[in-house]
Amino acid sequence: MSMATRTDTQSPAPHTADSHDLIRVHGARENNLKDVSIEIPKRRLTVFTGVSGSGKSSLVFNTIAAESQRLINETYSAFVQGFMPTLARPEVDVLEGLTTAIIVDQQRMGADPRSTVGTATDANAMLRIVFSRLAQPHIGPPSAYAFNVPSVRASGAITVERGAKKAVKATFTRTGGMCTRCEGRGTVSDIDLTQLYDDSKSLNEGALTIPGYSMDGWYGRIFTGCGFFDPDKPIRKYTKKELNDLLYKEPTKIKVDGINLTYEGLIPKIQKSMLSKDIDALQPHVRAFVERAMTFAVCPECDGTRLSEAARSSKIKGISIADACVMQISDLAEWVRGLDEPSVAPLLAKLQHTLQSFVEIGLGYLSLDRPSGTLSGGEAQRVKMIRHLGSSLTDTTYVFDEPTIGLHPHDIQRMNDLLLRLRDKGNTVLVVEHKPETIAIADHVVDLGPGAGTAGGSVCFEGTVEGLRASGTITGRHFDDRAVLKETVRTPTGTLEIRGATTHNLQDVDVDIPLGVLTVVTGVAGSGKSSLVHGSIPVGEGVVSIDQSQIRGSRRSNPATYTGLLDPIRKAFAKANGVKPALFSANSEGACPTCNGAGVIYTDLAMMAGVATTCEECEGKRFQASVLDHHLGGRDISEVLAMSVTEAEEFFGAGEAHTPAAHRILGRLADVGLGYLSLGQPLTTLSGGERQRLKLATHMAEKGGVYVLDEPTAGLHLADVEQLLGLLDRLVDSGKSVIVVEHHQAVMAHADWIIDLGPGAGHDGGKIVFEGIPADLVAAGTTLTGEHLADYVGT
Repeated sequence: MSMATRTDTQSPAPHTADSHDLIRVHGARENNLKDVSIEIPKRRLTVFTGVSGSGKSSLVFNTIAAESQRLINETYSAFVQGFMPTLARPEVDVLEGLTTAIIVDQQRMGADPRSTVGTATDANAMLRIVFSRLAQPHIGPPSAYAFNVPSVRASGAITVERGAKKAVKATFTRTGGMCTRCEGRGTVSDIDLTQLYDDSKSLNEGALTIPGYSMDGWYGRIFTGCGFFDPDKPIRKYTKKELNDLLYKEPTKIKVDGINLTYEGLIPKIQKSMLSKDIDALQPHVRAFVERAMTFAVCPECDGTRLSEAARSSKIKGISIADACVMQISDLAEWVRGLDEPSVAPLLAKLQHTLQSFVEIGLGYLSLDRPSGTLSGGEAQRVKMIRHLGSSLTDTTYVFDEPTIGLHPHDIQRMNDLLLRLRDKGNTVLVVEHKPETIAIADHVVDLGPGAGTAGGSVCFEGTVEGLRASGTITGRHFDDRAVLKETVRTPTGTLEIRGATTHNLQDVDVDIPLGVLTVVTGVAGSGKSSLVHGSIPVGEGVVSIDQSQIRGSRRSNPATYTGLLDPIRKAFAKANGVKPALFSANSEGACPTCNGAGVIYTDLAMMAGVATTCEECEGKRFQASVLDHHLGGRDISEVLAMSVTEAEEFFGAGEAHTPAAHRILGRLADVGLGYLSLGQPLTTLSGGERQRLKLATHMAEKGGVYVLDEPTAGLHLADVEQLLGLLDRLVDSGKSVIVVEHHQAVMAHADWIIDLGPGAGHDGGKIVFEGIPADLVAAGTTLTGEHLADYVGT
């Protein structure tokens, strides 16, 4: 692609400043990249493709975006840099022509209880100013409409220096809009006392049902020796004072058997020990208890709006700011359009533009009061995009990570328009993507591969989309792949009945989900698919729900520890060498003493950016040198952890290292398409799709009869989708029922039964618009999904 040159007659030679039209990468070696050198045109849309694990993220995020970010951080003062994350320089020889990179990734937004879609974009701030100018009665500045600002009153003396000093009494007030009862959270938490004890028993009979509170240990001594109540009396016979002492008494020093102890009521005690902790970090049985005992109710004072009474009483045309935030954004945009007030005209125009962006990007079904922690990864990414669309920056680099995740084919068209709009403002847009619909709009394509993991990391093709089609690379060959509708579909063995589902925007839905077959739930983004599947199918007896959320684990966790694969491997090593298994764990006795088995040493440099350096003693292998003298099948434990799943499957499959338990788990990992992962790769470096497939592999051995999957094709290359379909088929053929929420047409075509939700998003959705076999959906062609599926299978 030739860059435009000047055509005016006065200056035939182009200015030197205009010659930097390429981002040049030379010798990139991050992760599995093999000395990659490429040139990326600026102010164009470049798409990076390749199978999962081929090195796309390593090149785009860990090399280009990371270096840009690091160079920006270096422009801050040393003091500010002390608070920033530490960034090491990527493994690359030359990087030229970088511009400021803005990374729009799929990380879920922070689940702070006071963060909403409105506060995460500027919509809420603008709305507050509009209300403080126009609403009647006038209650104060914009902060009076903010549920994040509490009201404050203070008084004191200030000294005024004018000639002779004199002190003046002054009172200071700040009007905020926070509801005082729930502190701007919209819900109040309560403890269900029936879950703490069984009131028909006495303490000595084991009335307490809180995990860990048994009468055999210290708690028993404290309860019997405190003398506040009779431990042999059933709790329902306690006087008011005794019950109050049991539940709420503040910490009190007591002496039991000559030992000084502290007695504290049950409720403050479990608040500190269990309820204030991050629920996902608790042990499973404690978490189950907390989920039973804590009840969240809508705040009775503000009715869940988070706002004080004054803020709710001030209205424009009969609408308060609380009403405006509850409205669906597409309706709110209409309402704002109707406000015609010259004094705030520029602000209204900007607000309207922001709300219109929501509608254009396909998020018109959200409302501004939706907590940002409840958005899916794709929705969160699109909300972040809205912030950048209104931005006046040009000549920056925007980096997107699979922006089509969670999008129906109908919405992908809109997303493409937005990417092109960002490019047309004069920005460089880099997109990592698998969907052919988005690859097709690229000005320049870089295809990495040819395989995954150690078999990838090279550039197979760069050029135009036409060139890619003709190139014969894996992506080129599969670019025009189209799945065909199944000739025969399986017969259901039973049904799962859902009656009157009303979660979120579902409108009293009745549906029968067939069991024993592959059922696909589809519909445009926001039509109610997740609400139906996650809100109405109870997770529990026989239902395994697998999503893309983060796997809780530190940077020490890896696929081997997560899947339980490390146990049989440790035992095999221990048996072969006659030593104990704990030696072969980097988190236990075998850990390198210098880095404690982490493989790297984190140095905090206080004033400057800290650094992570590979541990010199174990060279990043994480084990003590003596442990590496023990071998199994000619390999030591660190070499085994460096293997990919495919290599390890062969290694443990036969010969001296034959370990059936390990081989089974490895087989399942290979089944779900993770053959390229290395056993010791930290979990924190996996993508959303990889995390979901890792969970799937772990759950495959469970007894669950119903599997619920949420977009398992996320992050899968066209060539890998076939393998996933094979896996789903095997699951169904082994007698399981598989329910998939999915937008990928290949999965829809492969389904035995389709449930299509719609017709639109938000309050225009939430109904079942079609249920039946895929062939009938295509033949009818009445729904958006039907039209796109018909195009896809080429009928």
